[in-house]
Amino acid sequence: MQVACKHGKKLAISIMLSASKKPSPQLGMFTGLADQLDQKHPLFILAHKINWSVFDTAFKIHYSEKMGKPAKPIRLMVSLLILKQVRNLSDESVVEQWSENLYYQYFGGEHHFQPGTPCVPTELVAFRQRIGEAGMELILKESIRVNEPPDDAGSAVVSVDTTVQEKNITYPTDDKQYKKIIKNCRKIAEREDINVRQSYTRTVKKLSHQQRFKHTKGGARLARKASRRIKVIAGRLLRELIRKLPLDKLGIYLPKLKLYQRVLSQKREDTDKIYSLHEPHVKCFTKGKEHKKFEFGSKASFLICQQTGIIMGALNFTATLHDAKTLPEVLEQYQRLNNKEATDVFVDRGYKGIKQYKGSRVHVPEPDKNISSKKRKQHSRRAAIEPTIGHLKRDYRLGRNYLKGILGDQINVILAAAAMNFKRVMNLWRTEAVCSWQRVYNFILYVMQFLLPIPKVTF
Repeated sequence: MQVACKHGKKLAISIMLSASKKPSPQLGMFTGLADQLDQKHPLFILAHKINWSVFDTAFKIHYSEKMGKPAKPIRLMVSLLILKQVRNLSDESVVEQWSENLYYQYFGGEHHFQPGTPCVPTELVAFRQRIGEAGMELILKESIRVNEPPDDAGSAVVSVDTTVQEKNITYPTDDKQYKKIIKNCRKIAEREDINVRQSYTRTVKKLSHQQRFKHTKGGARLARKASRRIKVIAGRLLRELIRKLPLDKLGIYLPKLKLYQRVLSQKREDTDKIYSLHEPHVKCFTKGKEHKKFEFGSKASFLICQQTGIIMGALNFTATLHDAKTLPEVLEQYQRLNNKEATDVFVDRGYKGIKQYKGSRVHVPEPDKNISSKKRKQHSRRAAIEPTIGHLKRDYRLGRNYLKGILGDQINVILAAAAMNFKRVMNLWRTEAVCSWQRVYNFILYVMQFLLPIPKVTF
């Protein structure tokens, strides 16, 4: 279109029209996810291998038809827990990725694409607390069944080892805890409208500045003096808060105040020390590692089948027990999950002191010139549990536990073991698919050798 202006020039005005888009081809109006996805994908296969009705039957006792709004489907919540551990994601990430990934949705029981998020991330927290440790053991039992271990005498030969599940806490020092006590006492006083004699805000800031230069010349003495002063301030604020709190409010804050008093009174040589105010059950473990002398968390024990490498048991211990004392509970869990006893249990030298538990023989490596070659191989095979624990820590959220409390420790250990079992069978399906295509390719090459003439080359 051309328009003449007053200067006699013609301006070209192009009117751009958007091209009409052709409708995208679709399989049908009522096509579901089962028809659109790759049926050889490991998550697609796993969705059909897991017996979801087992969870519906076991967890329905935790719900009521007459109270509250309708709950989310049990299969959806269990699938989110499995995906969270298998993909090493947080609660927020797995909920976000569920709305973007069709395979996640099909694994959770959806038949059509759902654009929205399945639930609020905090609902996963409530669901974990609702089903508890027994529900997690049911998920672990289902992961063992999906792997279908061979039911023979060899599958009862197992290996057991322990490790430390570190908690998500900062490296504990006395000064950090004293400063947290001061901060929390200020918050309580402000919340309950209590006028303290002095808040020590500027004083603590000045003392913290002195502690920063403890490695300089003459700074060590001032840093020690500042540390003692901070402890005195924490105790002074705590005692003043106890005196001025009303009786009805004192009962509410009494557990916290007792914990603060325990931290202030503990000494270096005490055994049952508090290393974190928000995780007071955390223990300190010294395992002689050169790169990490102290680990703060809880002890976790794992039991794997020597023949298949499947994790047949996983248990958490809050107390600092000797390895030999953890073995009875681990073997009881193995019998509870697999409906049979372990005939031979191979352990390392940290389990010295126990030779037999019920019908299970415990084998600790000892100098023996007359040892059979079979038993020597089984002792060597026990070392295969070490890389298994390494994968659990690196890939399945066992290296740092973000779940709160003692129940969170138990849940994280069992879910990590179940996730590794599911990932094992998924890798086997992926390997079988690749091998089948390789066999087809080799067969085609073999046939082509006879169909195509081989050219003769003359020199």
